[in-house]
Amino acid sequence: KNSAKAMEKELVTCSLQEKEKTAIDRSQIFQIPQRKDLETKVIVVLGKAGMGKSILVQKICQDWSNGEFSQFEFVFWFDCKQISLPEKQYSLKELLLEFFVKPQEGSKEIFEYILQNPAKVLLVFDGFKGLHDHENFPRCSASQPEKDLCSIKELLSGLIQKKILNGCTLLFTARPKDKLYQCMSKVDKTIEIVGFSPQQRELYITKYFEESPYGDSALKLIKECEYLFSHCYSPVMCRFVCFLCETVLEMGEKSLPSTLTEVFLKFFQQKIMLMQTDVTTPQNQESLATLARIAWCLGEKHQSAMKSDLLPSKEVKEFALKYGFFLPFALPRHSDSEEEEFGSTFSDFVIQNFLCALHLLLAEELKDKNLTKYLSFLSKKKKPYDWLDLMPRFLAGLMFLQDDPCFCSLSNEDAKQPTKKQKTLLKYIRRLQINTLCPERLLELLRCVYETQNNYLLQHVALRLEPDLSFLGIVLTPPDVHVLHSILKRSRKEFSLDLRSSGIDVQGLQALVSLRNVTSFRASLSDTVRLWKSLEQTKDYELLKASTEKFVLDPFKAKTMKDISDLSDLVEMQEKMMNCVQEASGCTRYEIPAIRNLRKLEFALGPACGLQGLLKLVKILAAFPSLQHLDLDALSENGIGDEGAKSLSEVFPTLTSLETLNLSQNKITDLGAENLATALPSLSSLKTLSLYNNSICDFGAENLAKVLPAMTSLRVLDVQYNKITGVGAQQLTDSLRKCPHVKNLVMWNPTIPYGVLEHLHQLDSRISV
Repeated sequence: KNSAKAMEKELVTCSLQEKEKTAIDRSQIFQIPQRKDLETKVIVVLGKAGMGKSILVQKICQDWSNGEFSQFEFVFWFDCKQISLPEKQYSLKELLLEFFVKPQEGSKEIFEYILQNPAKVLLVFDGFKGLHDHENFPRCSASQPEKDLCSIKELLSGLIQKKILNGCTLLFTARPKDKLYQCMSKVDKTIEIVGFSPQQRELYITKYFEESPYGDSALKLIKECEYLFSHCYSPVMCRFVCFLCETVLEMGEKSLPSTLTEVFLKFFQQKIMLMQTDVTTPQNQESLATLARIAWCLGEKHQSAMKSDLLPSKEVKEFALKYGFFLPFALPRHSDSEEEEFGSTFSDFVIQNFLCALHLLLAEELKDKNLTKYLSFLSKKKKPYDWLDLMPRFLAGLMFLQDDPCFCSLSNEDAKQPTKKQKTLLKYIRRLQINTLCPERLLELLRCVYETQNNYLLQHVALRLEPDLSFLGIVLTPPDVHVLHSILKRSRKEFSLDLRSSGIDVQGLQALVSLRNVTSFRASLSDTVRLWKSLEQTKDYELLKASTEKFVLDPFKAKTMKDISDLSDLVEMQEKMMNCVQEASGCTRYEIPAIRNLRKLEFALGPACGLQGLLKLVKILAAFPSLQHLDLDALSENGIGDEGAKSLSEVFPTLTSLETLNLSQNKITDLGAENLATALPSLSSLKTLSLYNNSICDFGAENLAKVLPAMTSLRVLDVQYNKITGVGAQQLTDSLRKCPHVKNLVMWNPTIPYGVLEHLHQLDSRISV
């Protein structure tokens, strides 16, 4: 079981510039190209709670002790929950050589060596969220920060600001939503742990039950409960599900709970029942209620640890430690004469979240109607209990489980009470204007309603969902996809889904796309192509054809080189699909509707990749027969220049539907204008051409003037903010007389005298002054 916990998870490095994701090996974590060795390096490992960030950094420490990462002579690992207790102060020496490890001798010499060789030091701060309120980080003001007592915030601030141990390597782990960047001037590398794939989930479960007689039946049982299996993408949830599955099989039961709330209700009951000896049930119930109140009080402050002597009683402390809900740790002493202090921390974030929900339900001072405010679906600002992100789901679930035997064994509450709380929640959700909720709040509502497993609530929400559902930029985990899928399936409406930048996996995308009432969807190109390739390999041609017909691409905005590569892959996929569809249906030709119907394409790669991206784009432009609007104007300026203009002009004959071409702000000179002018008449549908803010002079204007009469579909030409003088302006005006079809010529230029332009406007009112 323990070896299963240390199983490899996929590490992903995120490029902030292009936001691409690439899987990396653990050995590559500290590789930072083009970075000065003498400066402090800051690496951040992101991952949702329970993804295995702590296991990863512990594995790094273990690897280092076995000879890997030899660039470091010292590695120090800190749990931020423990070192960030209020009112505790440390010097750097105490933090390193008292809190982490205490050398038997020579600590002064060791510390001096560390100060002189910072590049050989790795400092790991695990669980950065534990440093609550770190958006208001103080600047380190100690005169001797290495030796003076400071708060942990000040010490970290000094390390990040390079005032302390400049040249060391700092490794932070944090949740993705944490405001990490506000207190860091520069993060050199960001890595995200994305959890287990379905195959890795199966491997973990197999390893967990390796020495158990229930191996095969356990995996089968967990996979049958699709919702719980989806939660197994999180390593910590996978461990809880495996524990419960083992208990269920030992008791001879044949099914698992259907919700997360039931899993943890049963987990708590089994934990306490299995170890219960001479302690009476009421005493355990009382201790659990006290522990739940502590969980809530700490959770409100974004904490999960406290000094052990602040616990209300010896019985509660022993209860929490005995059943594994708390873990103890020692606090550093400033001197040998001081009495040793101990702290306690919740063994797991899920346990604290569940206990918080339990407290809200059991607390006598909380009225039933006040419970709904902790669900916070209506808040447009950051949720007040965002740190306890599982708590609302557990709270909603527990409201509908208060007559469950497991719940009754944990509390002494009257079993008749649940109906009041359930009615409160039902009334609250009935009044909700579901169509006004932002995507994040809507998703939270779906999660909470699913945990209730109440048919009326599930149907009520399903019937009130908007037909256009956008989760653009909202991370959809495998459990989120399961919940969304099950609720959409209940509705009679037809839905259009936007799943771009949601991080949805291929299995989740396939599940949603295969729903009959999902009639169209948008997703990232790479995810979509990956899905289609998967369906092609499994020869599921029917779903392949159906999903291509539902896919929407228009309008498409390319922001990175990856977007262009993905678009190329899509076009390539069409060629492959022709063979598949012909084989399956006998059609002689097949076009992916999204490619056939793309009308607007925006290109915004910026100056660094603009030309390179365009040269790749022009190779596939002919594949989009309905393209009407090609926009190469971007705020960051693509700068395709004359080479880009020439390359683009070569494919003009294939762009028979193009009506708008925007080449503004692209550093095009007379040479580029000449190449464009030669090919422009072949754009038989072009109505608007913008060459605003380039570097076109009179020679370029002359070439445009020559072809203007041949561009019979053109209605608007914009050449303002170039370098055209009165000579070029006169040539364009002369040509305009032969062009009755042109309605507007915009050609204000700082190089054209105002009087000249005014005169030309009087000659032809279509010229804008």
